[in-house]
Amino acid sequence: MTQRRGHEEPREEFEPRELSDAFDPTQVSGPAATGFPFASGVDPEALRRRALDALLAARDRTTLLTDSVDDGELTAQHSPLMSPLVWDLAHIGNQEEQWLLRAVGGREALRPEIDGLYNAFEHARASRPSLPLLAPAEARTYASDVRGRALELLEGTPLHEGGGPLERAGFAFGMIAQHEQQHDETMLITHQLRAGPAALTAPAPPAPPEPVGAGTVPSEVFVAGGPFTMGTSAEPWALDNERPAHRRDVAAFHLDASPVTCGAYLRFIEDDGYGDERWWAPDGWAMVREHGLSAPLFWRREAGHWLRRRFGVTEPVPHDEPVLHVSWYEADAYARWAGRRLPTEAEWEKAARHDPVSGRSRRYPWGDEDPTPERANLGQRHLRPARSGAYPQGRSPAGAGQLIGDVWEWTSSDFLPYPGFVAFPYREYSEVFFGPGHKVLRGGSFAVDQVACRGTFRNWDLPVRRQIFAGFRTARDA
Repeated sequence: MTQRRGHEEPREEFEPRELSDAFDPTQVSGPAATGFPFASGVDPEALRRRALDALLAARDRTTLLTDSVDDGELTAQHSPLMSPLVWDLAHIGNQEEQWLLRAVGGREALRPEIDGLYNAFEHARASRPSLPLLAPAEARTYASDVRGRALELLEGTPLHEGGGPLERAGFAFGMIAQHEQQHDETMLITHQLRAGPAALTAPAPPAPPEPVGAGTVPSEVFVAGGPFTMGTSAEPWALDNERPAHRRDVAAFHLDASPVTCGAYLRFIEDDGYGDERWWAPDGWAMVREHGLSAPLFWRREAGHWLRRRFGVTEPVPHDEPVLHVSWYEADAYARWAGRRLPTEAEWEKAARHDPVSGRSRRYPWGDEDPTPERANLGQRHLRPARSGAYPQGRSPAGAGQLIGDVWEWTSSDFLPYPGFVAFPYREYSEVFFGPGHKVLRGGSFAVDQVACRGTFRNWDLPVRRQIFAGFRTARDA
């Protein structure tokens, strides 16, 4: 059959999931609210300052993503996979109004007539340009008005342990900061999908002290078998699917020390990886054949050289960067070709969090301290993954690096609840997605802010998904 270029995305019979969408404050009641386990002993004033910083940082990023293009680009749909940017902008304000002003503050609705327009479960992304959406200037004014009132509310809301389920430990404010940053990541995906010259710029990530050789599989680390604590009951803004903390036993295994590089992935391509059915799950092979896939999304081959398009710039594929924009099926096929496998979600978390000396699970691979620019590539500080071997200060006790930031990492696991799971504050955040249809991704990417990325954070998506900032690393049994 005729091979299409690898940058063509399969046409969607699959609607991308919305990140933390379809909020419904009226559903915060009963066991789902009262049974949610919050952290105890957290300084409410420290959380208030943290919430303020997180909300301001999210809005600065939203402004950058929406002010970097003109109104025509804001209202255009750059791909049927994504909403117009102006929809995301007003949706961010609408969710903030519903959860903070109405649910926490008990205030009257500012714009109740637009709630349905910005409910992601009511309107598929491909249909949103046809809705009577707020114009760019009106959307900006609305989001700004809501934010001003929300900051006033934050200043006066008690965040002590005895408060309501949304106010306790500042959960609602943290949830809204995470929601906005998740939509900022979604808007950055739209920027990657849009045609035309670059609208965003950023410096390159720092070079690693010892770069991995081009075209090589990164070295592996050993993770000892035994129990560890998975999930959390102590992180105040952890979402329901991260909870509760529970004991998990994992057999000994080996894990790539870094995500699989573009150079290593090119070996798979050049060995006819996309043409050999042996490596592919049946549904993945059907996807490859139907859509003529031959490389990661945004890659193409010209005059004997592999190129990629990255935020409006065409450049040679960098051999020593983690491979990006691959589906779960592609990651799984590569792992089989390499005689390895994708790690389970529990294996990934043990490698990222377990400290064999103390026996406890850390918040991050490097410890309990928040991410810094020396430890991880997060927050759109750079518009690409760092080269393999970067951020030695961010390595885990097992020696694995770049587990946080750079690229989301596919795991072999289906998205399922933990033992003792309690939906909060509404079933549509996690519960309706549980099952074999979605695969878990871990670790975040360069497009993820630290407020929405931690050692316990769970992302999930359909195994066909390629436009997200996803890569992978492989494992093998000990």
